[in-house]
Amino acid sequence: MKTSVVTLIAMLLGGLTPMAWADADAGFVLSAGTQDLASYFPPYLANGYVSTLAAPRGTEGNLAYMVAFMDYASEDISRPAAIPGWTEIDYRPDAAQTGATWLNRAPIDAAHFRDYRQALDLHSGTLTTDYRYVDGSRQTSIEVVTFISQANPHLSASQLTIRPDFDGQVQLSFAFNLWAPHQPRFPLGSLSGPQLEEVLAAHSMKLESAEPATPDRAAIWYPGDTHVLGASGDTKTLTLWLDGMAERGLTMAQAAAVELPTGLAPESVTLYQSPYRLSLNVTFAVRKDRTYRFTKYVAHSRAQWGGDAADDRKLATDARERGFLQLKRDNDAAWAQLWQSDILIEGDQGAQRAARSELYYLLASSTADTAWPIGACALTPGYSGHAFWDSDTWIFPALLLLHPERAKSLVMFRDRTLPAAQARALEYGLQGAMYPWESDPENGTEQTPHFAGVLGVREIHVNADVAIAQWQYYLATMDREWLRVHGWPVIRSVAEFWASRASYNKALHRYDIDHVTSVDEDYNDVPNDTFTNAAAAKALRIAAEAALVVGARPDPRWRKIAANLHLPFSESGQHHLDFDETVPHGSDSWGGSSVPMLLLPSVDLPMSERVRRNDYEYARKVLVQSQRDPNSMGLAPASITAAVAGDTAAAVDWFDRNLTGGTLKPPFNVRTETARNNAGYFVTAAGGLIQNLVFGFSGLRVAAGGLIAAYPPLLPPRWSSLTLRNLVFRGQHFDIRVARAASGRVTLARIPR
Repeated sequence: MKTSVVTLIAMLLGGLTPMAWADADAGFVLSAGTQDLASYFPPYLANGYVSTLAAPRGTEGNLAYMVAFMDYASEDISRPAAIPGWTEIDYRPDAAQTGATWLNRAPIDAAHFRDYRQALDLHSGTLTTDYRYVDGSRQTSIEVVTFISQANPHLSASQLTIRPDFDGQVQLSFAFNLWAPHQPRFPLGSLSGPQLEEVLAAHSMKLESAEPATPDRAAIWYPGDTHVLGASGDTKTLTLWLDGMAERGLTMAQAAAVELPTGLAPESVTLYQSPYRLSLNVTFAVRKDRTYRFTKYVAHSRAQWGGDAADDRKLATDARERGFLQLKRDNDAAWAQLWQSDILIEGDQGAQRAARSELYYLLASSTADTAWPIGACALTPGYSGHAFWDSDTWIFPALLLLHPERAKSLVMFRDRTLPAAQARALEYGLQGAMYPWESDPENGTEQTPHFAGVLGVREIHVNADVAIAQWQYYLATMDREWLRVHGWPVIRSVAEFWASRASYNKALHRYDIDHVTSVDEDYNDVPNDTFTNAAAAKALRIAAEAALVVGARPDPRWRKIAANLHLPFSESGQHHLDFDETVPHGSDSWGGSSVPMLLLPSVDLPMSERVRRNDYEYARKVLVQSQRDPNSMGLAPASITAAVAGDTAAAVDWFDRNLTGGTLKPPFNVRTETARNNAGYFVTAAGGLIQNLVFGFSGLRVAAGGLIAAYPPLLPPRWSSLTLRNLVFRGQHFDIRVARAASGRVTLARIPR
């Protein structure tokens, strides 16, 4: 990768030589060349508060979102409202000549784009795109650098550098894209499954996509609408600003400040405004082989996070005063601080890149010390931006030891939305709190589409997932005051829910939980789903323990129900079943088998070594026989289960499927839910892979006794070592290193920092 002038200056100012930077960059840079354009899956830039998708040219106006900024259209589910696109800087060479083509309208092909390369630097959350743009006889060297600040979360910037091979007049357009309301909109709050199929067919639409960069289910996971209430600009100060409001939702604002090259006197600056575009258009003369650099500083805010357009205008102009290099240095330093906690894999570059990219997408999608969750597809419209159990059971544990301040935000979301969960329990005639299957990330209300409404009523294991995460955070921090004020009310309310939801079976002297949707969602009305019951029992035990910690009196029913909840088990096979013995389980269901979920680090159901091995063998047969597209969500539990069963070869095989099974989309390692769909930015599976490394291969578990080595560590044969760098547990910082001794034995060492 060639080093840009901006990068070189930043390295020198930061005291980092190019050679040292090259060493530091190992495993941190993902790149695309001309050969990747035909199957380009766009990367994702974000800082947890603001996001934008990227595009091949680097100059396009792209869909962008803000955290928990939701559209509440009538008869629809809530969905992320697309904020005005802020990345566009369009360019037209030799604008005075007839036939000059705007860069963003030129076909993306070898005739127009030569020496193409786009690189995502995971270490700084920065996207750099460079190429030669060919328009007839004119050529222009282009470099675009874009990032969303990790240090100043309201700010983002995009810098365009051009070097024309001609003398002439050129034009640049610095724009906000004011998206039209999405059409068609479907009443997903009332459509049944068959009705949804009919309405999609009537609009010549389908859920699956054949285009590599178009998400599957885009027909229903489309963005919500932001209505621009006021917008304007100033040609003298080179600023743009706007105020808006999500459909029936919160207000928002944006502003941009443009910086022209020093000493450049534009021939004209005009303000363009329409219902769909707000831009500053600048025309100026260029000389052959001279370099011109333009920067667009953008500020973003929403209600309860920031101010209005006037405030954002000041933020953007202040950023312009400080300059691009300072903003970039601040961003890079903030990212470098985050990367103090890292996963180092020696001996496998592919695994190292995957670990880093998964961590990047998790960090880019999370916030520290807030009360916002992470949606299954991060800050995109995937799964409509809703919070599932994914936030508590998949993503939270992945962050807990590496970035506890970010994990805390996820459990605080459940505390913040406890009243909504309590109201929902009352609605169903139950006690305590009944958390939604699909929670609105802003207000915590149930938002499951009507056609999937059965999940909202029956996939209730989410309540146990919520309580377990609260307790895991307490065990990792031992923050008793946090537990008393925030965690305990959630845990207690969840226990009250389970006590009212379980029923006593007099004939069999046990407690049952009937009419449940299994984790394997093809089974949506089963008794005694094993994962649900095991997690519910753990949540009830946690409530009894938490009560003693905060000086409360536990309900005696909690331990009684926990001890007698039925966990379906095959006596002949000596392994757990997916659900009640009365329900046969096929080999071609959506989830394959949910038995591996019993050994997720957060649940870790106690059992003998023999049963653990048998559980793995039982699940493996079902998973291997299934003809369904492998779900990336299930690969990590399979690998973890094999690891705790002591089968290194199988654990490594399942882990490798995460890397080579088609769910890691090139060139930027975007995770999709399955290999054959494009439901992208699936950070749920990213959390699973990180858990696989932090807990699966290490054998570590968070327990009352500390961070314990519950299972023997393992190491793939091709790896020299695995280092979990700068873990934080109960206020202590340390590394965990898994390595192979001279004898061949795999060992684990805890190294204080």
